[in-house]
Amino acid sequence: MEELTQLLSDLVSINSINPDLVPGSPGEAEIAHYIAHWLERAGVEVELIESVSGRPNVVGIARGTGGGKTLLLNGHMDTVGAAGMPHPHEPMIKDGRLHGRGAYDMKGGLAACMIAIAVAKKQRLRGDVIFMGVMDEEHASLGTMGLANRFHADGAIVAEFTELQLILAHRGFVWLEVETTGRAAHGSRPDLGVDAIVKMGQVLVELEKLDQYHRSNPTHPLLGSGSLHASLIEGGQELSSYPERCTLSVERRTLPGETPEKVEAELVSIVRDLQRRDASFKATVRRGIDRAPLETSPDSEIVKTIQSAAAGVLNHQLPVAGVPFWTDAALLSAAGIPSLLFGPAGAGAHANEEWVELASVKTCADIYLATAMEFCR
Repeated sequence: MEELTQLLSDLVSINSINPDLVPGSPGEAEIAHYIAHWLERAGVEVELIESVSGRPNVVGIARGTGGGKTLLLNGHMDTVGAAGMPHPHEPMIKDGRLHGRGAYDMKGGLAACMIAIAVAKKQRLRGDVIFMGVMDEEHASLGTMGLANRFHADGAIVAEFTELQLILAHRGFVWLEVETTGRAAHGSRPDLGVDAIVKMGQVLVELEKLDQYHRSNPTHPLLGSGSLHASLIEGGQELSSYPERCTLSVERRTLPGETPEKVEAELVSIVRDLQRRDASFKATVRRGIDRAPLETSPDSEIVKTIQSAAAGVLNHQLPVAGVPFWTDAALLSAAGIPSLLFGPAGAGAHANEEWVELASVKTCADIYLATAMEFCR
């Protein structure tokens, strides 16, 4: 426990705020080099791989003797900003909790993975254990996105905080943009102008109806329903003019089976219905980035193995749940690696007070190791 606490304290003390979230922040280079050196001292084969210049990922491999399955342990090194936290990178331990930026999200999980692979290295397993400490998860997930297809594994554990629950599903998302087109004119000439912002009001009314429809019809046993919200709106030139354009950014949270094409078609259908009802209504729909949901079968071998490992460590299996937020596990799953989420307990992700329960970090390390011992034997 002492080694794990010291390791986690060291990780929290390193500022790894994502510079795409807070310009001028240092990013992941320092923490990546710390992790690499720590793993090398444990005898793990290490490689630094840059997805973005100056912002490396760490890949550590505990090579097996051959013939066994490969287990992947994944966690992100970057954190969100620390504005409002008086001492974000001075870890403090109180009542069995370690406080500091990133302790919960997700350096506790990282530390547990590192301890597990270091011990697994000494066990002469037949299969490999791979550790990925990735950059940029808090922004665009460029780290896992760049590595997912470079390393084969038969199963993956993403060590995000889960309160010691086994997470087999989470929602995805699709970002879209709706633009209404009006006709610019002086504010005194309603006979000439068409108000693009008012036209967007019709879209907003229909989007609220669509969101209410989805949320009142839950279909997924772990995730319930999808959802929809208007995120950003912009339009107009000046107070004395009819606005020629209005742009609305929309986020749609998706369930397994809901494709980006289906989501886009929902908005296109709304626009077409409004055009049929109002000859002066003109709008276009554009689809931006999307990320797929996660759904892993409870019958997959990695799920059965971690449940068996948990029973050995805790004397009971893990509760199974879904989470509403998106994670890198979906990228690994899309690359053909059955993936799940399992991590420590705590509170304060992205908040001004953040902490992780140290006993839960130790439990995660024990379960990761027990999973590797069974999965890679």
